[in-house]
Amino acid sequence: MSITAIKGFNDLLPSESELWQFIEQTARQVFARYGFNEIRVPIVEKTELFCRSIGDTTDIVEKEMYTFTDKGGSSLTLRPEGTASVMRALIENKLYALDSINKLYYMGPMFRHERPQKGRYRQFHQIGAEVTGAADPLIDAQVLLMVSRLFKELGLTEPSLQINSLGCPVCRPAYREALVAFLEERQDALCEDCRRRQTTNPLRALDCKVPGCVEATQGAPAMVEHLCAECDQHFSAVQNYLTAAEVPFSLNPRMVRGLDYYTRTTFELVTGLLGSQSAVAAGGRYDGLVEQLGGPAVPGIGFALGVERVALLLGDRNFDRMPDLFIAVMGDAARTAGFRLMAALQDQGFWVETDCEGKSLKSQMRRADKLKARYSIVLGDTELAAGSGALKRMADGSQQTVALIAEGIAGAITGG
Repeated sequence: MSITAIKGFNDLLPSESELWQFIEQTARQVFARYGFNEIRVPIVEKTELFCRSIGDTTDIVEKEMYTFTDKGGSSLTLRPEGTASVMRALIENKLYALDSINKLYYMGPMFRHERPQKGRYRQFHQIGAEVTGAADPLIDAQVLLMVSRLFKELGLTEPSLQINSLGCPVCRPAYREALVAFLEERQDALCEDCRRRQTTNPLRALDCKVPGCVEATQGAPAMVEHLCAECDQHFSAVQNYLTAAEVPFSLNPRMVRGLDYYTRTTFELVTGLLGSQSAVAAGGRYDGLVEQLGGPAVPGIGFALGVERVALLLGDRNFDRMPDLFIAVMGDAARTAGFRLMAALQDQGFWVETDCEGKSLKSQMRRADKLKARYSIVLGDTELAAGSGALKRMADGSQQTVALIAEGIAGAITGG
């Protein structure tokens, strides 16, 4: 019996990797404009990191983390999200002492044991960005502007920006009491998870997709109606900055976060093109997280986008690469000369292919067609004796005689 991949852990085939490279390269280019630097953090962390940051009562910690005990008896976890690891690195390496404001981004796989479905897998990939050290609402707006710009540069106009405020430790307790009282009156209509969350994380009931819960929570109290003066001013300023920068957005008072560390500004980019998996990117402010993990009291804000979901939105875009030249050879002397010519052209930055199976000339030309090579040239005893050959443009069959030296062929390919 053949060995297959683990359910929810997918291969990324060459036909897909070009699209992923486009997404990653575009993100790097956009992030650089806003002063972000890349950070690479481990895939495995101490389990305590995620319990302290994400929260013991969240679904991620309770149900979804890949946790194991290593040979030394330590509890380790495959990272289920990126923010906690970045904050751990920030604290451990004292990056906050090098600069009061740190702008960092990351890319890589995350792991959650949940039911695989379209756009959601057990090993999934995120691109995220974090800013620490700035509490000003201008930074919130800049992050929202940056993520909106990223989707625009990817050529995607469908995901729309939705924002909300989750308040702060000053105003959230009163809101929590109002929401719990509202939910208790509708307890019989709630699903088992939402009834359980009433004492641990009642805000998640607003995010539940079970039809009964959606209906039961219609008219629930909104956090934006319970904001303290400072949170209200902060949220108003974020909206004013977005309006000034002409970033379209809408308010979604039912938006919550599944992680305990979020405060104030929260946001999602959502689409109706992926079924129930409507959020393509999400994030928010987490002003107490760094201190919660043992660092200084510095504020922060960030987001992450799902690469698989972005790739689904981009669809079957053609990123096919094609060789610049295919060198067909006849005979041992031509084979050696063709290899030498290929190496010289590759040194100059060209993608060159040649025969490596000892096939007939006809088979070699079929291979050139299959690879969609832009040009081809045939080398045999006659061409070697003359020191020149016929360079053929494959698109229209036109030919020109070129010297069998890298510089001459390179000039003809570039000029054509």
